[in-house]
Amino acid sequence: MIKSSLSLLLMFNLGIVTIIPAHAQGAPSGSMNSELDLAAKQKIFLSANSLVKAGKFSEAYQLMLPYQADYAGDADYDYLLGIASLDSGKPTEAIFALERVLAVNPGHLQARAEIARAYLATGEVAASQQEFETVQQQNPPKEVSATIQKYLDMIATSRSAKATSVQGYIEGVVGYDSNVNSATANSQFAIPAFGGALSDPMSANGVEQHDAFGTLAAGFNIRHAISDQWDIVGGGNYNQRAHETWDIFDTASLDGSLGAKLTQGNNNYSAVLQLQGFEVDRHRYRNAHGMMAQWQSNLNNSSQVSTYLQYSRLSYPDQESRNADRYVVGAAYAKALAGAYTPTVYGSVYGGQEKERQDDAPYLGHKLYGLRIGGEIKLGAHSTVLASASAESRKFGGPDPLLYALFLAERKDTQADVGLGISHALGKFWTINSNLNYTNNKSSIVLFEYDRTAFSIGLRRNFN
Repeated sequence: MIKSSLSLLLMFNLGIVTIIPAHAQGAPSGSMNSELDLAAKQKIFLSANSLVKAGKFSEAYQLMLPYQADYAGDADYDYLLGIASLDSGKPTEAIFALERVLAVNPGHLQARAEIARAYLATGEVAASQQEFETVQQQNPPKEVSATIQKYLDMIATSRSAKATSVQGYIEGVVGYDSNVNSATANSQFAIPAFGGALSDPMSANGVEQHDAFGTLAAGFNIRHAISDQWDIVGGGNYNQRAHETWDIFDTASLDGSLGAKLTQGNNNYSAVLQLQGFEVDRHRYRNAHGMMAQWQSNLNNSSQVSTYLQYSRLSYPDQESRNADRYVVGAAYAKALAGAYTPTVYGSVYGGQEKERQDDAPYLGHKLYGLRIGGEIKLGAHSTVLASASAESRKFGGPDPLLYALFLAERKDTQADVGLGISHALGKFWTINSNLNYTNNKSSIVLFEYDRTAFSIGLRRNFN
């Protein structure tokens, strides 16, 4: 991005604000209150003007904001507030203020140039280009014209580069998993229906097994712009995980997506079709297809909010009774904080239902509710530490006839996950990622209780 000195160029060459003396404002002779009001206004404007000229935009913004109810609509005030807002990272507020200036003075070239910058900052490229060209046609001072031309060149370059972009990656991972089959640690259970008698020992497949593993993953994302606001988006990912000993738990997944994205200022709207195939031990276990719709809004330069709705139709080729329709709705918030380590935090909540398609088997479906929190911090220019935690509650739709007869309980699970990772960049395209994850699943039926710890380290190559 071009240095934000366009404001200073405009102020120097075109004059930023003319503070009008009280006697020239038409104040009635002898009106002490009016003179005091005008003097206070002049003092505020002069102070804000000095701060802006000194490049102290955040301080100018904080000084002027409390007076918005009093002075909004005054072109001098709105212009100063617009510059202070824009260069302190609040482009949307800048647009509101500068629009008020242009409403009363359409020929205010300084305000028109600044609103062009604000439009560009919010992603309204076409509006930004139009305003820059309008100012350029008025033959502004040479230095200002040169700066505006740099913006116009940048817009042209950005549009050309944005036409089609492709990003991809390939990653190899090795690791250790304490419970590769997400199974209980107990080989026998007390059966309440039989007075607490122990069950027969379970087979090895039904009890947790630890193993080393290796993963190979690759994927790509593609975006094609069909206008300043509309993009076609898509992508695909492949993941293959193989175990050293327990190869019956090897998995593979292949997924793809295709959809559209609309950008309007700080808001992004997207709708994407999704497909996935999942295999266990080289046999198709589950197919899924569906869609996700999402709204995402940049509240300012450091925070973002989003909501989404996802639908998936799940099909199990060898267990058709498990076929289900899954609905999930959620909301998330993320914020970048100030500080030496540039921390970023996020949180989300969601809820939904996995509705079985077999009418006489409500116990195969469940309702779910969950939350996630996490964040990251930078350790120098190349390393990032990431942490996350989540919890999900699943209440199943009714008693499983067999399990209820044995354990005298309907199934309800609560799963907790925590993760810690470190990502270290090796130059522009290579990254080393290490992760430690722990999962604990509590259940009203002991058969489904388990915990799991996994550690992995991988090397990733990005392609842009």
